[in-house]
Amino acid sequence: MDHYLEITLLPDPEFAPTVLMNALFAKLHRGLVDLSSTRIGVSFPGMRKEPKSRSLGERLRIHGSLADLRGLMDLPWLTGMRDHILFQGPEPIPDQVSDCRVRRVQAKSSPERLRRRLMRRRGIGEEAARQCIPDALEVRLDLPFVTLKSRSTGQTFRLFIEQQAVSQSIAGEFNNYGLSLTATVPWF
Repeated sequence: MDHYLEITLLPDPEFAPTVLMNALFAKLHRGLVDLSSTRIGVSFPGMRKEPKSRSLGERLRIHGSLADLRGLMDLPWLTGMRDHILFQGPEPIPDQVSDCRVRRVQAKSSPERLRRRLMRRRGIGEEAARQCIPDALEVRLDLPFVTLKSRSTGQTFRLFIEQQAVSQSIAGEFNNYGLSLTATVPWF
């Protein structure tokens, strides 16, 4: 990864920054699917983790090689967003940067889902499953997220994102959201 694109959301009186980031990230996801690349990662330089102001911020940074980023920009994935963003790049990655891992985090599962699974596997009733798996097992994630709509099922879901500094750069592949469990992106 030697280049990056930076997209900054512009203030809009009609749309909150989170709504615009959701739309931008959904469009990026479709662009990455169309590109079929596993070499493009993302980061969120303005991410806030504080409970009352938790968000991904107003900037999205897209990392990759110059050829990969140009391939992405050749696609019409930003259609409909141009009036809401300030676009910069591709630019070379600055010297002397640190590294960061940006990954998806999923809660283990909801108690209701775990109960249904237990009932199917063991053939027990709902009350027995409720005694085995109480509501107290529900895990809430305190991470920023984007809200997306699945193109295959039509369901809306939250994609929770964790961004953490790491001590060394790790090469690897990224998924169609630009996230990875192992690979890192430059952090600056």
